[in-house]
Amino acid sequence: MEADGSGGEQGVVRSDGEQGDGEQGHGGQDHGGRQDRGGRHEREWTTRAYWLDYARRLWEHGRHVEIMQRSLAFAALFFVTLIPLLVVIAAAEGTRGNGIAQWVTDALGLSGAGAQAVKSLFVARGQTLSTTTGVSLAALAVFGISLMASVQAAYERIWSLPRGPWHTTWRQTVGLAGLIGYILLAASSGIPGQHTALQPALRVVATVVGGVALFWWLQWLLLGSRIPWSRLLPGAVATVVALSGLRLFSRFVLAPLLVMNAVSYGTVGTVLIVQSFLIGVGYTLYAGCLAGQALVPPGES
Repeated sequence: MEADGSGGEQGVVRSDGEQGDGEQGHGGQDHGGRQDRGGRHEREWTTRAYWLDYARRLWEHGRHVEIMQRSLAFAALFFVTLIPLLVVIAAAEGTRGNGIAQWVTDALGLSGAGAQAVKSLFVARGQTLSTTTGVSLAALAVFGISLMASVQAAYERIWSLPRGPWHTTWRQTVGLAGLIGYILLAASSGIPGQHTALQPALRVVATVVGGVALFWWLQWLLLGSRIPWSRLLPGAVATVVALSGLRLFSRFVLAPLLVMNAVSYGTVGTVLIVQSFLIGVGYTLYAGCLAGQALVPPGES
């Protein structure tokens, strides 16, 4: 009986030891699993499950941010701010202002009658300058800062950050200046080296590389440097890619509609199509930022 008891005790000890080994093995599997998950993290980018989960996060967060409503507000503010300002700048630059009109038509993917309809918005230079006053320019500046404030609010909502303090208005002013500077740079990039093989490459570099730099910097500026640069780069690249897709959509869908509306409704029809295009610009701006944010693992966002 004692031997049996001893054997029983040994059996218990062995059982405990086996249980302990099992727990250690289980713990090793957990630890190894974490290592495996960590090791698989980079490989997950190539799996279907990762991109399905990414699409789910993108859809759910996009509904939470209300991208379409914010895009409508962006288009309205852009139309009453930057479009009149671009018209004034084009009028002040004289013949060089044709670059802005050409850039707008290129952005819309227009040619022929559609391009002429849009360019007609920029031709009344003398009348534009004679009716422009300091009060009107000040009003444009106020609306422009409101535009940047709406973009900042959307970026903060996308990154789940609290609203910035009121005294950060200077960031919105600097952001507006940077956006206008990029538009002028992209518009003037079509002037140097005209009718040469170098000119298209120069325009692509100014538009694409400048666009990535702008939206990368704009996110960092409006978010108050609360998000690292490395996390903001995917959103900037996604924004430029989405804008390129919007240009193709405009060429094949909006351009024919613009021609028909211009014939049927005149300038009003042209303005309606331009406004629709601006809604698309706002959507791609926010969707690009959202696409970059969704790439960050949920626990690290």
